[in-house]
Amino acid sequence: MEASHNRLVPTDPLTHIPVAASAAYIERVRQLPSKFTVTLRAEPGNRFNHTAVAVLSGGDVIGYLPPELSRRYFDMLKNGPGIEAPGRHAPLAAVEDTGTEILLDLSGVPATS
Repeated sequence: MEASHNRLVPTDPLTHIPVAASAAYIERVRQLPSKFTVTLRAEPGNRFNHTAVAVLSGGDVIGYLPPELSRRYFDMLKNGPGIEAPGRHAPLAAVEDTGTEILLDLSGVPATS
């Protein structure tokens, strides 16, 4: 739950997925509007994560799903062109506390258990 104006608001974890974005992507991320659409695409050749799922905007990689989540989406994405999902900039507190710049809503994206 998140506190909002002194009351608790339930938070669905699938609507607040953080994206791992390195310094290499930060300029592109900061150029995005406050709300945007991304494409999730499996990246089977990724040498750091064999179940990597790239997050793209305008055809450019802007980050990756965290490894513990990417394996839930990788198999569904690996043979297709990708799937779209809504994204938004993270609140400033999240950026300062965790370095997370983007949050995704994956509630409409099929996953494996």
